[in-house]
Amino acid sequence: MLGNIIGGFIVVLIGVTLAPTVANEVSHATKDTMYGDSSHGFTNSTISGSSATILDLTTLFYVLAVASIGIGIATSGLKAAGLMGA
Repeated sequence: MLGNIIGGFIVVLIGVTLAPTVANEVSHATKDTMYGDSSHGFTNSTISGSSATILDLTTLFYVLAVASIGIGIATSGLKAAGLMGA
C-alpha cells in the first residue's frame, strides 16, 4: 500500500520535472530559429497548419498522462489498503 502511494508520487515528481523539457522540445519542433541573423528574430516554421496544432498539444497530453498514471498507482494502493471501495 505505502509502496504504491510512494511510487505514484515518484512518477508525478519525475513527470513534472521533465515537463519543461518536453515543452521546450515541442516549441523547438514547431518554431526552428534561423541561425545567422537572429537580431531580426526571423523564424523558419518547419511545421504548420493542423500538424502544428496537434504537436502543440503534445505537452498537454504528456502532463495529463503523468497525472493519470500517478493517480492510478495511488488509487490502487488505497484500494489494497481498504481505504477506497471497489
